[in-house]
Amino acid sequence: MTIDASQSDERRSDGSTSRSLLAGAKGDVPAAWERLVRLYAPLVASWCRRWGVAEQDVADILQEVFSAVAAHLDRFQSERPNSTFRGWLATITRNKIRDHFRRRSLEPVAQGGSEGMRQLQQIPETVASNAAIDSESPLDSDEAVVLNELLRIALGSIQGEFHERTWRAFWGVVVEGRAAADVAHDLEMTPGSVRVAKSRVLLRLRRELGDVPP
Repeated sequence: MTIDASQSDERRSDGSTSRSLLAGAKGDVPAAWERLVRLYAPLVASWCRRWGVAEQDVADILQEVFSAVAAHLDRFQSERPNSTFRGWLATITRNKIRDHFRRRSLEPVAQGGSEGMRQLQQIPETVASNAAIDSESPLDSDEAVVLNELLRIALGSIQGEFHERTWRAFWGVVVEGRAAADVAHDLEMTPGSVRVAKSRVLLRLRRELGDVPP
């Protein structure tokens, strides 16, 4: 009896690899937390630059943002079940940046108080919950590069959990943009199996990115 590649993936993943990124971070697993920061710090930094934070202040904002994430991560999914992690992270970042410029606006003018107020007024009051790869909001070129790198890292983290043929099916349809029937023909799969493979990898990717519960 032949078992389709997409049907055997669950046998290839163990508890350490299939566990979602946020589940590990919530459980205070150091490696998971380090992975989360490595994945999302460049994106937070790009938002900082987009909203006018000086380069020398970006590291401080990063520390404040991820301290807030660590303090409230256990409440993220329960309080905002329909939110993406990236949207939640964008909201935290916006608030920390507004706090940063609010502090600057209270400084004497000679130290940049008027500039801090101007920057504060330019930060949007709200951030779309989908401010990420599936957002319709326009991205500047730097942010697009960062998001592509975020996806590359996330995909690299989960690739080993899937059978090679399942991964090739996903890659052919999603990344290369080919028709499911054409990919199925090349991989000796049915079009339905290709679509299932695509869905399984995308769901795992969304878990890795924190967009769905573990």
